Amino acid sequence: MSDNLDHLNLLRKIQKRPESSQRELAKELGFSLGKLNYCLRAVKVKGLIKIQNFKKNINKINYIYVLTPKGIVEKTELTLNFMKLKMREYDELKKEINN
Repeated sequence: MSDNLDHLNLLRKIQKRPESSQRELAKELGFSLGKLNYCLRAVKVKGLIKIQNFKKNINKINYIYVLTPKGIVEKTELTLNFMKLKMREYDELKKEINN
């Protein structure tokens, strides 16, 4: 579940700000750069994102991360699964409190 949650959070950040740098993404997600690269590679291999180069200025090359249609579907499924898990946890806690 941990990898799924990491991937979900990464996909959400990418969808909101595809031009984010790796350092920005790592900081916002609380990941090391190594963990971020591992997650980026994993979601790229699954076909959930495309990584494209672009020149922000003459001296520096940056990347833009784009969710693929498959990535959008996967993000939705991960979100639904996460919400179902949280609802089950809520129901279990509610039962414990009422007993």
